[in-house]
Parts: sequence; C-alpha cells; structure tokens
Amino acid sequence: MGIVIDLTKAKAITHDARRAARAAEFAPLDVKATIPSEAAAAEAARAAVRVKYADMQTAVDAAADVAALKTIMEQLT
Repeated sequence: MGIVIDLTKAKAITHDARRAARAAEFAPLDVKATIPSEAAAAEAARAAVRVKYADMQTAVDAAADVAALKTIMEQLT
C-alpha cells in the first residue's frame, strides 16, 4: 500500500498557497492604489489579479486528483 493523500486536505493546502501568492501580488498594488496618479492603473491590475486567482480557486475546487493540484501549485511558484 502506497501513501494515501487526503484530497480535501490537499485542496486546503493549495488554497492556502493560492491566498499567500495572491496577497504577495496585491501588496505593491495596494500601495500604488493610494497614489492618485497611479490609482487607476493599480485598480486595473488588481482586477486582473482577482480574476486570475478566482479562476485558480475554481480549478482547485474542481480538482479531481492530486495531479491537478500539483499543476496548480506549480503555477504559484
């Protein structure tokens, strides 16, 4: 018998990694959003980040196996 991976826990770990990556990507944009001359561009970039990670969240939730989660985790590095 090989190693058994709990898919629910693996999804939770992947979501945590996704949240951390999203926060890191948002950090500089949050600062730029407070600068009036850069606010509009920063908000457009923030919208793109939101879409990117929303799509990734959907993919994590729909993952049927660990291989799919590994593919998502590779996108985060």
